[in-house]
Amino acid sequence: MVDVLSQNEIDALLAALSSGEMDAEELKKEETQKKIRTYDFKRAVRFSKDHIRSLTRIHENFARFLTTYFSAQLRTFVQISVVQVEQLPYDEFIRSIPKMTVLNIFEAEPLEGRMVLEVHPNVAYAMLDRLLGGQGTAPSKINALTEIETTVMERIFSRAFESLQEAWKTVIDISPRMEALETNPQFMQIVSPNETIALISLSTKIGETTGMINLCIPHVVIEPIMPRLSVHHWFVSQKKQRAPGEQEMLEQRVNRAKLNIVAELGQSSLTIHEFLGLSVGDVISLNRSVEEGLHIKVGDKLKFIGSPGSVKDRLAVQIDEIVSEGVEEEYDE
Repeated sequence: MVDVLSQNEIDALLAALSSGEMDAEELKKEETQKKIRTYDFKRAVRFSKDHIRSLTRIHENFARFLTTYFSAQLRTFVQISVVQVEQLPYDEFIRSIPKMTVLNIFEAEPLEGRMVLEVHPNVAYAMLDRLLGGQGTAPSKINALTEIETTVMERIFSRAFESLQEAWKTVIDISPRMEALETNPQFMQIVSPNETIALISLSTKIGETTGMINLCIPHVVIEPIMPRLSVHHWFVSQKKQRAPGEQEMLEQRVNRAKLNIVAELGQSSLTIHEFLGLSVGDVISLNRSVEEGLHIKVGDKLKFIGSPGSVKDRLAVQIDEIVSEGVEEEYDE
């Protein structure tokens, strides 16, 4: 990894060289010496900065979808936003969360493996209180969930995974499915302790109650789709493969579409007084001479220039010229 100097550091370095405080030859010698950097194998770097940025974008959308979903379900003020996205060992994540919390363990086909949505007790119990008719406040003492409370929590978070599915659509179509709901992190072992995970921390506020929602995604789960999290995938458009018969069906629908075709002799402007004074035999002067062609419009777009005439005692228009696409002839109004 290359260290990039800031502008202030560059200015300070140039000033030190010009004043003689530093010797350029000594700097060259230091550069040629082999530099050693310590590497902690327990904190293996599996996600690049590019991957972290992509995960941040995805879960910012997830946070917005969750805000809308929980606001509708709880019928109160809910605000959820991404605080940070980091990578750390799974064991460190387990040790950082409360001993009594709400752990939604789920899978997301076609990805293989399990992920966890951890909800801080303050947030989980505030939701529970609101759903059961309360004001949405967290209790001072956290107790184990009853069977009824567990069922209520499973139901609301199972539907919350629809927001995760929607957020990931730009990368891959997943089908999240709740596997289990746990309250003790020591009983949850989805990957080995040293496995690197991506931890997405969401700051959550429900009414006056605040807390965190953490999404734990093991590296081994999303490793097969890591190339899709690159900038190349996000900004390079891929050619869409049309389904068989799609083009034919589209042509049939276009052919059935109805548009008005109008042949304009010309235009004229009259005052209300002149209009009310019209009678049989009066002549209205138009803005176009008889030598000029008619403007034939399809919808509201000028497409053809034609000549008036008749066919079998019926008025008709003969097309004399096709107007270039996107070009309309100027004429006085």
